[in-house]
Amino acid sequence: MKGGRTLIIIGIIVGMFGSIFHLQGKSIVGPESSFMYSNPEWVSYGLQMIIVGIIILSIGFVILKKN
Repeated sequence: MKGGRTLIIIGIIVGMFGSIFHLQGKSIVGPESSFMYSNPEWVSYGLQMIIVGIIILSIGFVILKKN
């Protein structure tokens, strides 16, 4: 039961960081002096992190559902 909740929290955090990285890569948030700002690589990295966060979140929900 604790493992499911922990995975849900981790999934949310990873997804939030992915969103921030994606938005920085698209020049929407963040300081212009950042190496991530307006960098297409970080758009891709952010999307990948969002997907991983969703996967971790889903695994957490499955674990909670089984218990």
